[in-house]
Amino acid sequence: MNTILKRGLSLAATAVCASILAMGAANSADKKFTLAVIMPSLDISYWQWVAYGAKTKAAELNMNYMELDSHNSPTEQMSNIKTALTKGANAIVIGPVSSTSTPPVLRFLKQQNIPIAFTGIGPQPGQTDYTSSVTANNEDSGKAEGKFVCQLAKERGGNKVGMLSLPQDRENAQKYLRGAKVAFKDGGCDLVQILQTKGLTVREAVDEANDLLTAHPDIKAIYGMYDEAATGAAKVLQTRNLVGKIGVVTADGSPTTVKLLRDGVIQGLFLQEAGGQGIEATQQVFNALTGKPTTKDIPLTEPLVTAKDIDSPETQAKLKRVYPPSAGQY
Repeated sequence: MNTILKRGLSLAATAVCASILAMGAANSADKKFTLAVIMPSLDISYWQWVAYGAKTKAAELNMNYMELDSHNSPTEQMSNIKTALTKGANAIVIGPVSSTSTPPVLRFLKQQNIPIAFTGIGPQPGQTDYTSSVTANNEDSGKAEGKFVCQLAKERGGNKVGMLSLPQDRENAQKYLRGAKVAFKDGGCDLVQILQTKGLTVREAVDEANDLLTAHPDIKAIYGMYDEAATGAAKVLQTRNLVGKIGVVTADGSPTTVKLLRDGVIQGLFLQEAGGQGIEATQQVFNALTGKPTTKDIPLTEPLVTAKDIDSPETQAKLKRVYPPSAGQY
């Protein structure tokens, strides 16, 4: 074969290869990814709002979307992961049942090369095989809330406080508590009792707040780690005619606790971006799928909001990343 012919065939082959590679890149760019959002319990409004944020962002990114409920079961959580992949999920956004439940999930998804982002609750300490963890800045927020709770107690003539806590098998709850204990020690307040929720219901919080006040009638403030804790505590204070005599502060935020804040039944909210966590987590797994940079850990700030600044533009903008307009008024 002469040199000119060989050169012609070589150029033709190069052109074909370039064409195939270009088509592959175009197909990859045009691919519509599927996001699976797996929440620990969709009976809880907080997780509904995380899912709402993820769904909204997925639509913006032109991703297909599916949503699964683990019903607070590690076994069902793993089953949901496998179901999602069977149905074509390319990425996972998860609020885990607990931090201790995450190692088998991460091992399995690493084998499948599937990106995963955590929301609200991070993985068990020491785990690294995840794309991103989008949570609140829990330890700093716990310390700030503890300082404010201690201040409220002292304004009411005492230094004893009680706590309605999230389950302590969650890394976010552990960080809240660690920060709060530092603040109580620094402020000279005595944390007399910690009661952990099991179901995050208002009914349970009512029972626990009653137990707390029966066992420790001299407490002057209640630290809530989750929204229903403040709602339950407020109901108890209203029933016992103790509104204003015992301070109440909580993390999260909802239309219910915003109204309680406006009405002076509770004194502070540390706003946690439920919707914002879903938004940011979805963006991170999409970045992983499309070869863009990702951020391993994203701790969103939880600013203190009181009745004085609930209507400020900054607070109103923050609230819109906590819960959707369909949930209620801001």
